[in-house]
Amino acid sequence: MNDPTSAVGEATEGSAPTCASCDEKIVDEPTHRVLTSIENGQVSTEHFCDEDCRAAFVG
Repeated sequence: MNDPTSAVGEATEGSAPTCASCDEKIVDEPTHRVLTSIENGQVSTEHFCDEDCRAAFVG
């Protein structure tokens, strides 16, 4: 599991999160967005390249 508190700019291609909308690796992306939710006691975290990808995912 990746450390969710690390800076995205510190991520390598192998450890970087993947955008939940476009499936691209998020490496050194200053517009990186994260959507976190809790449902039935489980935490879910989705990463996005930017606000446009987040908006497309949330719909």
